[in-house]
Amino acid sequence: MVEKDLVIKEKVESSGLLDFKGFYSYAHSWFKDEGFGVTEEKYSEKFSGNSKDIDIEWRAIKELSEYFKVEIFSKWEIKDLVDVEVEIDGKTKKMNKGKILLEIKGSVIRDPESKWDASPLLRFSRDFYNKYIIPNRVNDIKEKVILDIKKLKEELKAFLDLTGKRE
Repeated sequence: MVEKDLVIKEKVESSGLLDFKGFYSYAHSWFKDEGFGVTEEKYSEKFSGNSKDIDIEWRAIKELSEYFKVEIFSKWEIKDLVDVEVEIDGKTKKMNKGKILLEIKGSVIRDPESKWDASPLLRFSRDFYNKYIIPNRVNDIKEKVILDIKKLKEELKAFLDLTGKRE
């Protein structure tokens, strides 16, 4: 049986001027650079006049071993996104204005292929393995996931601050 432990849940919120395309690319690059495979499970846009709302869901997976995987699920809600032109250092640049709410959840997955479910003896062995042999390793992996999510959150906030403070 797949065991999935939610380790951390964080939020990034921003409102105002932003570079949505750059933000999207930056977040995707972060996952790729950290060794995650990213699947976009949802992307929808709703238009209302000249603004749009965007909903996005990503599932990023990193395999640590046959027994461990890390999963980061992110849900994006972008509201009232409009294209604007701003002047930065005397040059006109196209940007966006709107609200972003990004929820990030980090989980550790054990036995992702359910290989240890094939027989009662293997299930017993898995439970013994989990309880007595690897608890420190599991805690180390959970701590790494927490640090990674916090790092991602801070980098995304810094990106938004850097691009949005130039009104």
